[in-house]
Amino acid sequence: MQDPTRQEPARPDGTARPRTRPSRAPVRGPSAPPSLPSWASWWQRPFPDANTLLLHGRSPALVDSGFVGHARETADWARARAGAIELVVNTHWHSDHVGGNALLQAGGAGVAAGAPEAEAIARRDPGCCSAEYLDQPVAPYTVDVALDDGQVLRLGDTDWEVVRTPGHTPGHLSLWEPGERLLVVGDALSDYDVGWVNLALDGPDAAATALASLQRMADLGPRVILPSHGPVPTDTGAAFDAALRRGRRLVDDPDGAVWYGARRILAFALMIRDGIPAAEVEPYLHARAWLTDAARLLRRTPEELAEELVTSMLSGGGIVLREGRLHAAAGHTPVAADSLRVPYPSAWPAQETP
Repeated sequence: MQDPTRQEPARPDGTARPRTRPSRAPVRGPSAPPSLPSWASWWQRPFPDANTLLLHGRSPALVDSGFVGHARETADWARARAGAIELVVNTHWHSDHVGGNALLQAGGAGVAAGAPEAEAIARRDPGCCSAEYLDQPVAPYTVDVALDDGQVLRLGDTDWEVVRTPGHTPGHLSLWEPGERLLVVGDALSDYDVGWVNLALDGPDAAATALASLQRMADLGPRVILPSHGPVPTDTGAAFDAALRRGRRLVDDPDGAVWYGARRILAFALMIRDGIPAAEVEPYLHARAWLTDAARLLRRTPEELAEELVTSMLSGGGIVLREGRLHAAAGHTPVAADSLRVPYPSAWPAQETP
């Protein structure tokens, strides 16, 4: 999950003008950027979903599966274009990347993920997906293929190399296709951001780890960067230069890194719940483990941090007050409330042994 507090500038509406060609519509649904080969379909999605990459061929594969509230939409989109999906590959296990796993798995797809996360999913660790910690629902799923650095996967009709890129999560991975020099980067970076790091759960070196992963990706020299949020960058070199500067700031300013994550987590919570009544936001925050951890790192009480977080985001425009509810200001797709009623991993059924 990257920056859901960022507001995109207005875009053309795509309507035709007299005696001219129609203006280009914004990329809001299935569309392939010109630089992608014909065997890849790219879907740039608004929050709370991660972007989706579909790889066509004899072994149709999906990279990341969006948020649980839009699982049916994800599955229908993929199947309409490629038929039965054989494998879903997760760049990491946050809710906006794995939400369609369960539904696609019920339809016969396998799921592949980085080895650290695959092992935790198999054990049914209560901390899986950081779902309870972040209060972001994830439907129960299993991992069929644990991925290690350097492993080669056949996705569609092309071979992709697994590149371990920890930082945003310890199990975060990227995918490298050397023929076309395509690099799937997950939440490690985008055209406007880098992924937040959890210094409380993953330790004080998490930001330095993320920075090292950014440098490793930059050293591959990709022609195309495929991020999990926002558009495909038009200048890969500039995108990496900016990401490395942002990553360095997270290393140099640990307090700033904690604030960076807290703002994004709160904005995401507001998005998936159609806002929260203003009078209930601070009590909601007081009950969150991530807020308690952030307060400790910032040398505040949870009550102090909750008040300061809401106040600063309101004044900065990251959240807005409408009809007594606080909402995330950035554009996002509504989520049906009943789709959030899935158990935390601590209540997931035990994984069946083969």
